[in-house]
Amino acid sequence: MRPARIGATEVLRRPGRFAITAAVLALLVALQVVLWGLLDGLTGSTTGAYRALGADLLVYGPASRAALLRSQVSPELRARVEAADGVAAVGGLGVTLTWGRTDGAPVPTDLAVFGYERSTGRLPAPPPPGDGLADRSLSQEGVAIGDVLAVGPQGVPIRVSGWVQDASYLGQPGLWVAPATWRRVLATAAPDRVLPEGTWQALVVDAEGDAAAVAARIARATGAEALPLDEAISRLPGVEAQRASFLQLIGATTLVAGLVVALFFALITLERVRLFGVLKAVGVSSAQLLGALALQALTVTGAAYAVGVAAAVALARVAPEEVPIRLTGGRVLWVAPVLVGTALLGLATSLRRVVRIDPATAVVGR
Repeated sequence: MRPARIGATEVLRRPGRFAITAAVLALLVALQVVLWGLLDGLTGSTTGAYRALGADLLVYGPASRAALLRSQVSPELRARVEAADGVAAVGGLGVTLTWGRTDGAPVPTDLAVFGYERSTGRLPAPPPPGDGLADRSLSQEGVAIGDVLAVGPQGVPIRVSGWVQDASYLGQPGLWVAPATWRRVLATAAPDRVLPEGTWQALVVDAEGDAAAVAARIARATGAEALPLDEAISRLPGVEAQRASFLQLIGATTLVAGLVVALFFALITLERVRLFGVLKAVGVSSAQLLGALALQALTVTGAAYAVGVAAAVALARVAPEEVPIRLTGGRVLWVAPVLVGTALLGLATSLRRVVRIDPATAVVGR
């Protein structure tokens, strides 16, 4: 019987021997998939509004440090931005963090009310004054098309006239309205931040050519802070810290998976020294023995991956709505090669021991 076949036969005939390792790996796979889902969900709820813009650049007022809430772009600054080389189109953008409720709702819902001037990416043109396009996550709060939200401390009425997908901001569902409606909300919810007519918190810019180069030209010509959209997203509060924390956790689970495989197959190799010695005595090479071990490692890892992914999907389905687990096929598939690579690296710890097995010494037990 060939060595690879021996390895496969052992897994089939003695599955219990591999069950504990497979169970631990399945738990680690489920944890990794859930962590990726949480990272994507939290990042999505923080950055969805910016991604919905679909623009090339965001331009903030001078000394704002890319903070939308404390930025101001005057009409004069806007005119200089529009005149900069490489600027194709410009639209105003503003946000107010407040709350709103429908008639009969027991508690208000946090809202990020955005005022904007033109269609941007996934957003259609601004609705008529008094209407708003709501992030679809508000449907989970019982909000429906046609409902009227009383927004802010003075209950500015805004009728939900449509949905937008994945357009929340800093964890709060977005409500996208016409400029006049937004300024009315701003005046009641944050009277200390009321802006003069024509002044916006930021500008959404479509660029001709390289976005980073256009951003640099705008900054030099106007003194404003111009950022490519990806960089503006990364500068949102908490995004980078959140990502770094989750990546550390995911890295730790990957390391533990490698250690589990390494320890398991080191013990198996130690138990099989005599068997490997006999196989070497009849002409089996070290490479063939390692191939048999690799086949076992891949079999255990594959089974653990399937069980772990199924467990993660089940957990995501029963998780409360407040836990934003967003599982995507790309993330789930990405875990597979990482797990396989980690398992094979763990298996590599047995390489030296297998190669150094001497048939005569192993058989007589000396």
